[in-house]
Amino acid sequence: MRQFGLIGYPLSHSFSEKYFTEKFAKEGLNDCTYSAYPIASIAGLSSLLKSNPLLSGLNVTIPYKEQVLAFLYGQSEVVQQIHACNCIKVENGKLIGYNTDVTGFESSLKKQLTTHHQQALILGTGGAAKAVEYVLSKSGIRYKYVSRTASDQNISYEQLTPGLIAESKLIINTTPSGMYPDIKTCPPIPYESITPHHYLFDLVYNPAKTLFLQKGEERGALIKNGMEMLVIQAEESWRIWNEVN
Repeated sequence: MRQFGLIGYPLSHSFSEKYFTEKFAKEGLNDCTYSAYPIASIAGLSSLLKSNPLLSGLNVTIPYKEQVLAFLYGQSEVVQQIHACNCIKVENGKLIGYNTDVTGFESSLKKQLTTHHQQALILGTGGAAKAVEYVLSKSGIRYKYVSRTASDQNISYEQLTPGLIAESKLIINTTPSGMYPDIKTCPPIPYESITPHHYLFDLVYNPAKTLFLQKGEERGALIKNGMEMLVIQAEESWRIWNEVN
């Protein structure tokens, strides 16, 4: 029996368990299981591995994409560069870290990119934001980080002017704001400055149209949620787990 799973906390919003369980059933993979493992602290990863010796792979979600690095025996080049991991392959008891968010985000984002989208705002500064930054840098798109508190690396939401929104035609939400069950929340940006030339991408997939996306759509902007990104990154995780080194 090959076991796979997802670590994070909380996991009430988990996409992966349902996706892989249905995938295994559809493809007749009766020797594979996938479970959600909500651990209240990253320190719980060690005991999880000991109590589940058949684990072959793990996905990693909020808030552990950066904290999990300390547990890795090896890291892919992308993980070494962005310092965030959302996919782990277990080989002979050792954890090898990968980042499939990069693949998922890049593939999903580029389908609607146009020449208007040369400057971006990344809302949030967590592990998922690092994958977004990597893709934007690779694509030659300028970007600024936005968070609740200003720092040397980012501006604050309070510093977001209508002019900056007008200049930044690509806006990516990497925060949990608007995720079920908090569907009435959204990042506090000046939505009145959104235009039909804007492209709003939300890594949240539940609900399918967050308040962030609704507000963008009302202004005529292109919008996209994180569902396709999740499917692509899940399939990339499956490829990695089955790759023969």
